Amino acid sequence: MSEVHIEERSTPIQTPQQLAVVMLLAFLVPILAIVMTVQLITGGLKVDTTGTSLSEEAVAKRLKPVGEFALAGAATTATPSTNAPPSSAAGAPSATSGVADGGKVYQAVCSMCHGTGLMGSPKLGDKAAWKPRTAQGLATLHEHAIKGIRTMPAKGGNTSLSDADVSAAVDYMVGHSK
Repeated sequence: MSEVHIEERSTPIQTPQQLAVVMLLAFLVPILAIVMTVQLITGGLKVDTTGTSLSEEAVAKRLKPVGEFALAGAATTATPSTNAPPSSAAGAPSATSGVADGGKVYQAVCSMCHGTGLMGSPKLGDKAAWKPRTAQGLATLHEHAIKGIRTMPAKGGNTSLSDADVSAAVDYMVGHSK
């Protein structure tokens, strides 16, 4: 019969106490390594929470939006923004402005779209674009401008305009596009 030789293997951990120590170190060493790395990166940076830069007012000022959005004619409680669209500007003609001045209404409300051709609107002075529209008659153009048509909102987005103001602006644009 042949002899079978079994080789004994040994491990560095011989007792349950040694096993407990190794397991404890296996958890603590990575945690300590992370804490030390964070300290090294931040340089032990301390944040003064009592300073004025972290006061509620200072934080609110830094987080304040750059601008505000307001729909023309919508009642809002927000303070007026200096970046408000021209249609809601304080100088825009309104129902209380008296005699309608088509040029002023055009500059204040209509020029944003009709000055650039935005969303397919006919540009001021573009005879080819205005020809099929003027063929419909001024009454139809006035009605479309007052009630809105396709992508154009009613009264160009400024509902505070009177019908006379809107009609004057249409007359102004048609007059400059013949």
